[in-house]
Amino acid sequence: MIATHDITGMVLAGGQGLRMGGADKGLQLLDGVPLALRALQRLSPQVGALLVNANRNTDTYARFGVPVCADTVEGFAGPLAGFLAGLAHCRTPWLLTVPCDSPRFPTDLAARLAAAAQAQDAEIAIALAPDSEAPDAALRPQPVFCLLRSGLHESLQRFVAQGGRKVGAWTAQHRCAQVPFDQPGDDPLAFFNANTPDELRSLV
Repeated sequence: MIATHDITGMVLAGGQGLRMGGADKGLQLLDGVPLALRALQRLSPQVGALLVNANRNTDTYARFGVPVCADTVEGFAGPLAGFLAGLAHCRTPWLLTVPCDSPRFPTDLAARLAAAAQAQDAEIAIALAPDSEAPDAALRPQPVFCLLRSGLHESLQRFVAQGGRKVGAWTAQHRCAQVPFDQPGDDPLAFFNANTPDELRSLV
C-alpha cells in the first residue's frame, strides 16, 4: 500500500486570479481564513509533508508554516507549471496536488487516489466528479486533483519545455487511474472551485 508518509501534498495557489479580479486567490478569506491555508489544513492529515505553490506574496504564504515553491516556468503557465515546481521539491515517492479554491475537497482524497494507483499499477491517479454546475451530468476529470509519482519530473519537464500546457495531454502519456467520487455520502460540491468573488461568497 502507498503509505501516508510516502505522499507530499501541495496546494496550488500560483495562478493570476483573473476571474477574481486579479486578486491572489489563495489569500482570499473564507470564514476569516485564507483559502490556501484552509486547503493546507484539510490536506495535512492525509499526507506526510506539505508544500504550497505560489508566485506572488510568497512571504505571506511562508507564514503558513510550509515550504513555498514558485513556478520555474515564466508567465503563469498554468497547473502543469505548479506540478513541475512541486516535483522539483518533493522528497517522497508521490505528490498530491489540490487547488487552493476548492475548500470542500474530500478528506479521504489521498487515500482513494492512492488505493486506485496501487490497484491499477498507475503512475498517476486523477479524480472524477460531477460537474458542480450540472451535478446530474456525467462525471468529469478533475485534473488538478492529481496524485503522481515523483519520478515523473523529467517527463513533465520535457513536456512543458516543448510548450505543453494541458494536464490531460501530459497524463495521457502515462498509466493513469481515474477515480470516481460519486459514491453515496460523497459531497456533490466537493470539487466546486470558487473562481469569482460571487462563487466564494456562495460558500459562506
